[in-house]
Amino acid sequence: MWTQRHPDGYDRHSLHRDDQGGERIWPETNCYVDLWIEALHARGLEPRAMLGFTVTQDFEGDQFTFFKVPLEDLETLYGLRVQELAIYDSVEAHVAEQLRRSPDGGLVLVEVDGFHLPDTRGTSYGTTHVKTTVGIVRIDPAAGTMDYFHNAGFYRLDGADYQGVAAAAAGPLFPYVEFVKPGGTALEGGALVAASLDLLRRHLARRPAGNPVTAYRAAFPEHLDRLLARPMEYFHLYAFNLLRQLGANFELLGAHLRWLDGPGEAVEACQSIAEGAKAMQFQLARTVARRKAPDLTDSFDRLERGYDTVMGSLARRYG
Repeated sequence: MWTQRHPDGYDRHSLHRDDQGGERIWPETNCYVDLWIEALHARGLEPRAMLGFTVTQDFEGDQFTFFKVPLEDLETLYGLRVQELAIYDSVEAHVAEQLRRSPDGGLVLVEVDGFHLPDTRGTSYGTTHVKTTVGIVRIDPAAGTMDYFHNAGFYRLDGADYQGVAAAAAGPLFPYVEFVKPGGTALEGGALVAASLDLLRRHLARRPAGNPVTAYRAAFPEHLDRLLARPMEYFHLYAFNLLRQLGANFELLGAHLRWLDGPGEAVEACQSIAEGAKAMQFQLARTVARRKAPDLTDSFDRLERGYDTVMGSLARRYG
């Protein structure tokens, strides 16, 4: 089962909380990966095994790759098949049907409007219409309630918030929806580690040919012009799609390598990238507020060195 627990008694995975007396640099990464971390954890599976794909992150010109776990990796490691769900009736009806027919409890991933999600209070709830993905495990259209994974937690939606999500999903365009069903046996123990290492090696072969931080550095002067000309609202979107994606990606890669007992220098360099991206985010926030260009030479140097150290170390160990 995905989970029999009530959201009020749910314990997050250690990737989303502090178990070692310190604080996570990026408590949340992006809605898709965070959702899968918690959904796998609730099913009794080890989400750190899936994170080798993070070595493929690249700079895409206007953003860093919005990293998402490949669906084939989920099937390889956990025996879970993810398929697109065609929507031609109400989203509620389709979700309810998929959850009913799953032999051990279902999971349906739906794009919704974060404006109606109370767990986003302080960011988008009641203030900003923003697309985000939730993983629904229980829904009762008659009662107007649903239990769902989103970002770093497990929540219940009801009342006007449920009605708002349902109304937004009703059109004029249907949202993108995926459903998950068991397709095999989840790996455990040494078999899980071996399969995870194999996936890491495959993803390493697909890593960027050059240092993506170097490419970002070359494009940054143009980015800075836009940042200085736009309001703070633009900065928040920019920071999410560049600095948060870069820093959170490498913090998760570091967690993956620790789980694999990987090279210590690579783990430390991942931490340096995560910290450096967060520090740069603060620097740029001050830049936009003061309308004064910063000197980010040391920041870019740190990120570039960190990336080269990570990939060099992993290539020597696993390449």
